[in-house]
Amino acid sequence: MAIDDSLGRVSLPRTRKARAILAILALASPRPVLRLTLTSLLWSQRQKDQARASLRQAVHELQDVLGPTWGRLLLAERHYLSLRGVGLSVDALGLDNDTAHTAETIRPFQNPLLEDLTGLDPAFDRWLTDERGRLNRAVLGVGEGLLAEQKDLTTALELAEQLLTIDRGHEGIWRATMRLHADSGDRRGALRAFDRCRAALSERGLTGPSPETEDLLVRIGAGSDAAERLREESALAEAEASVPEPRRQSIRLGVMPVRLLDPNHPGHADGLALGLAEELTTSFARFRWISCVSGSSLSAIAGETGADRPHWEGIGADFILDGTIQRGGSRVRVLMRIIDMRAGAEVVWARRFDREGVDTLALQDDLVAEIVAQVEPELLMREGERDTRRKAVTLSANELVLRSIPAIYRLDREGFEAAGAMLERALAVDPAHASGHAWYAYWHLFQVGQGWASDPEAASRRGEILAERAVTLDPNDARALTLAGHVRGFLGKRPLEGLLLHDRALALNPNLALAWTFSGLALSYLGRHEDALIRIRQASRMSPSDPHSFFFDNAMEIPYLLLGQYDKAVEFGRRAVELNPGFSSSYKIYLSALGHLGRNEDATDVRTRLLALEGDFSVSGAIARSPLTRAEDLALYAEGLRLAGLPE
Repeated sequence: MAIDDSLGRVSLPRTRKARAILAILALASPRPVLRLTLTSLLWSQRQKDQARASLRQAVHELQDVLGPTWGRLLLAERHYLSLRGVGLSVDALGLDNDTAHTAETIRPFQNPLLEDLTGLDPAFDRWLTDERGRLNRAVLGVGEGLLAEQKDLTTALELAEQLLTIDRGHEGIWRATMRLHADSGDRRGALRAFDRCRAALSERGLTGPSPETEDLLVRIGAGSDAAERLREESALAEAEASVPEPRRQSIRLGVMPVRLLDPNHPGHADGLALGLAEELTTSFARFRWISCVSGSSLSAIAGETGADRPHWEGIGADFILDGTIQRGGSRVRVLMRIIDMRAGAEVVWARRFDREGVDTLALQDDLVAEIVAQVEPELLMREGERDTRRKAVTLSANELVLRSIPAIYRLDREGFEAAGAMLERALAVDPAHASGHAWYAYWHLFQVGQGWASDPEAASRRGEILAERAVTLDPNDARALTLAGHVRGFLGKRPLEGLLLHDRALALNPNLALAWTFSGLALSYLGRHEDALIRIRQASRMSPSDPHSFFFDNAMEIPYLLLGQYDKAVEFGRRAVELNPGFSSSYKIYLSALGHLGRNEDATDVRTRLLALEGDFSVSGAIARSPLTRAEDLALYAEGLRLAGLPE
């Protein structure tokens, strides 16, 4: 849910009940809604007096959010409320008007209506179910009409897939998909569509496709025997295209029991060693793309470190994390390393962690947070680069996503464009791949931020749609949540909504350093710069050698600049530029800080390098693209750019 004007200056109400009232009024607009109806939907389990008081409080909140400019749209009478007037546009009502619809009309409706308001009240949930059904029927009606008029087969197939994300059990659209494949000469594609239709209906507890759909299959295959031959041909083609190596949606990580280097004098280290491996296993299991081998499976073969040892075959681990603990007085030293079992037991990463203290649980929590935050991105990059080297005839969606990640981190333009193409293919292979949607949304964010998008507005819209879809597909994927939140905050200029997603991501996985950084940025966009520094510092402390550390330093620039600590902003700007000279955002805050400091010579150098990356970047462009919500923050940023000589 979003509410804004043409300049993005109107935010959402803070409470979900106030948002729900706004949604009910918007979907009923211009018709009035009785106050009694609102209380029965949102406070159905409260006494009438309490419900009316809660409604009055929520209406006051709405009026404050809309302010004097847009408050006129909200009409509050004694017995009813309504939302109407010149200047009001509700996207969910756009299907009801007489304007010509296109495939772009359908795209936003692939996401469930008001998903973020589910669970407010049983009565409201029932109302929401009815509204979603009504809206889906309207969308499908428009979509079927567009499908019948579409002449281009490729465009028609894309539209059909969009409609099937809205209703996978719609046999009419499945039949249209089968016909489109047949018309293009792809009988195997038609057969695959039929099989997908059968699977979708089975998920709903139905026995199978209707006789009409079965008859269409026979006509396309020129008889049932031909249809069976098509199935055999498809199975044979898939077998020929497959690669010997099995494909998994996750890597397998074994966490070895942590060894004591001085077992005769363990002290507190004994308890720390016992708990560390279990906590590490639990923490790594929070990442969707990692599956952990249990410690009990590994303890029996803890002494066998070679990849050729016979017992390792039964474990099937791709990587092993092992470590040692040593204590001297109050000082604890932990050595951890990653062993790649598919590369001859090669040690591919090693770190030392030194701590002071005797509180075993506090030490354990601190060490686990830092180890996990550093190991996970290392595995992600290594797996992506390894997958790029593999030769395969066909690639799964997961493999395509992994291959794209190193190029997104590096920001080399040629590789970056190739990464976008891979992510597009990944979603074509698996339209329900949540992580693929999240990374592709993130890719669009960088495309806009780097000035590489030919149509920034269209790229921003696509990024937001992909982010919303990622959250819809897997609301418990912490990385997808925080990526989607950053897209909402930066591209959508709705940092408060983004912050909610970041906080949920951190609740699901507190060891995700990227989520700490993104949540810090969202706080800074909202003007809470001191709070922002705390969160971004946490990310840097947890993962100082992160592949994204240039982004952490860039994030530190923003609150320091807006707090007037220009020297600090320059320090982090210089570090960010050194770590990744191709990331244009690092130069912008850096340049503004130099302008405020009057360091003209340095500003000239940084401005030249920035304009070499984004030749048309200007003060007005910076203002238009910035997600900062406070006018004073935006003015300070822009003034620094002017002082640094950036063209208006």
